[in-house]
Amino acid sequence: MATTGISESPPAAPAPPAPAALELRGVTKEFSLRRSRTVTALESVDLTVGHGEFVALLGPSGCGKSTVLRMVAGLEEPTYGEVLVEGGAPAHLVRRHRLGIAFQEHALLPWASAYDNIALPFRVAGRPVDAARVTELLELVGLEGFADARPRQLSGGMRQRVAIARALVLDPEVLLLDEPFGALDAVTRRRMNFELARIWADQRITTLLVTHDVDEAVLLADRVVVLTGRPGTVRHVEEITLPRPRDRALARNAEFHDIVDRLTALLDEGAE
Repeated sequence: MATTGISESPPAAPAPPAPAALELRGVTKEFSLRRSRTVTALESVDLTVGHGEFVALLGPSGCGKSTVLRMVAGLEEPTYGEVLVEGGAPAHLVRRHRLGIAFQEHALLPWASAYDNIALPFRVAGRPVDAARVTELLELVGLEGFADARPRQLSGGMRQRVAIARALVLDPEVLLLDEPFGALDAVTRRRMNFELARIWADQRITTLLVTHDVDEAVLLADRVVVLTGRPGTVRHVEEITLPRPRDRALARNAEFHDIVDRLTALLDEGAE
């Protein structure tokens, strides 16, 4: 067969896959106590969270759920293994102010208005306050009429809405939630779950939630990761395929209750 004498270029190598939003690789965390005693909180934990995914961590008290969150936030270092956020150390995202965090205690400045509490991250980052962004978030969390209210003038649920708006104000790439509604009464907590589901559907930010509430985890998450008792390891991962948006009708869904019952049974077994 005749040849043209023109060599063909080899096919281009495929582009490397983009890093996961969050990744824990073989993470073990030990804490030193008095008299040289060491407690292992987490052991050989592997976890990957994709971009725009909502993952909830469930497990008994003391299993290391909040420790996972603190390591992702750069507040703790793993004893062994590696924690990556957007392919790098958590500190890289923290320095760029692209990590949003909301804890059980809202930690609002008591002397500042709702508006000023939400605007605080702009000032901490040394940026001019984007008034339009703050106003947008007040509307998003349903507090457009309370911009001037101080925390003492707001209900517990309203204060947590301010805390979540503050966590979102700098358009974070990753949102970390540590029992954000744990201090609320059952009725308010349920209402706030639906509010968070609505807010997340609007923002679609990569989110890691720590919770003790199985219903809350199933309502909000794309995946629920169940940890064992201390030392915490990944026992089970549940894919939640329930349709979105998830509203109050979901509470009457048989599949929803089947998932809740299955995960509750896993937690009960782990407590025995």
